[in-house]
Amino acid sequence: MIGSILVLAALIMGGGTVWMWTKSTSDWRAHGTEAYDAGVTLYYAMQNGTAPPAGIEFVRLPADDQIHATSGSFRQIVGASPASRITIVPILPDAANQITGASVTMAILSPDLTYGLADLPRRDGQTAAETMGAITRKLATLCNDPFVVARMGDADWVEVEGDAVWGCAAAPPDRRILAALLAVVATGILMTVALNLPVSFLSFAGQLRNRRRVGGPTRYDPTGPQELQEIITAVNSYLEIEREQLAGRAAVLSGVSHDLGTPATRLRLRAALIQDADLRRKFETDIDSMTGIIESVLTYTHVEMGAEEPRNLSLTSLLDAIVSNYQDVDRPVTLRKAKDVIVQGGKSIFMSRQGYGVVSNDRDTVVYGRPVSLERAITNLIENALKYGRRATVSLEANAHSATIIIEDEGSESSAAEIEELLAPFQRGENTKTIDGHGLGLTIVATIAKLHGGRLTFEDSATGVTARLVIQRS
Repeated sequence: MIGSILVLAALIMGGGTVWMWTKSTSDWRAHGTEAYDAGVTLYYAMQNGTAPPAGIEFVRLPADDQIHATSGSFRQIVGASPASRITIVPILPDAANQITGASVTMAILSPDLTYGLADLPRRDGQTAAETMGAITRKLATLCNDPFVVARMGDADWVEVEGDAVWGCAAAPPDRRILAALLAVVATGILMTVALNLPVSFLSFAGQLRNRRRVGGPTRYDPTGPQELQEIITAVNSYLEIEREQLAGRAAVLSGVSHDLGTPATRLRLRAALIQDADLRRKFETDIDSMTGIIESVLTYTHVEMGAEEPRNLSLTSLLDAIVSNYQDVDRPVTLRKAKDVIVQGGKSIFMSRQGYGVVSNDRDTVVYGRPVSLERAITNLIENALKYGRRATVSLEANAHSATIIIEDEGSESSAAEIEELLAPFQRGENTKTIDGHGLGLTIVATIAKLHGGRLTFEDSATGVTARLVIQRS
């Protein structure tokens, strides 16, 4: 509704702009034509001694002013400004009046400007009266209230009082500046509406792109144009169906896990009665694998649903607790102390080099996330480092936008490219046949990273492979 009102207002402004511009142009054209006609009549009045046109009067200059005008001292004439600018306009008689006619000399005194004569219209056969009309039209076009004196041939000088024709008070109102301002406003309104339309769609696309991140909305408020509101409503319906499907999937998997608990327990009891130790071990291994797969799938589904409520947590304290738990059971996991961060400052006008500041490594890195999910992701990466290497080294890097958890293994035979291919569900490498697992560990970690607006990457190092779990801090 607001967009429609703005567009309607812009159209009304556009119509008003056209009307004001056209009306002003027409009025000024008519004003110039009237001044031109008055100038033509003025010439013949001076030539023939007839009455001047309406709005123009002749006032004979006194004797002293006649002397000043004849000598060219026009600024000394009574009524003229001593600081005025003088424009001398000679009008020669045309061919038809070459014998009987005489030249006209005009002196135009203006407080602000000198009238240019080069742009006056000229054509073959142009009469002196038409030249006079062109001059009076210029006087009317340039509102300046000039002081005008003139004489025909050797006759006396007269003051030509024509304010009613070319004075500022006689000029029609010029609304073209207002029309230009209205055109700018109308254009700005239309551009605002036109630019806001794609911005609304792009803004919603950005929100939808990050909907799986921590703190993302479960539904979106229908705002913007009607078309966008329909799209948002459809997306909300789809998201609701998706949540219901995920919840149903989790419920089914939870039921399956629960229902399989009883037969799995019976199988364990019956396997314990098997006399053959090797066969009994195989039975128990298969049972553990079956229940482990179900628990992994259930964990993955819960992560997909994002059931855990996010909150502010100290990533530094979380890593310290996880590493301490491994060290308590003598697992080769160490926490590397964070490095001091050097922050470059801006250049100063008082010195040529840039300043810098040091952020201590004792800082506490706080993020907004799901602590249980993050603990599971970090634990999975540490377990992978211990399975495929001899030890795991954990460190933390952080800036204003993101925090990166780094897990380095030692002695891994796999490359970073090979491990990144295992991010898909149930994918295991060729060297993992003798290692326990179900192919969902890295998939769960990658999913948790995406939920926190980050990513999981691997890179080769001098000692093995380094995993980098990046999460956004805001």
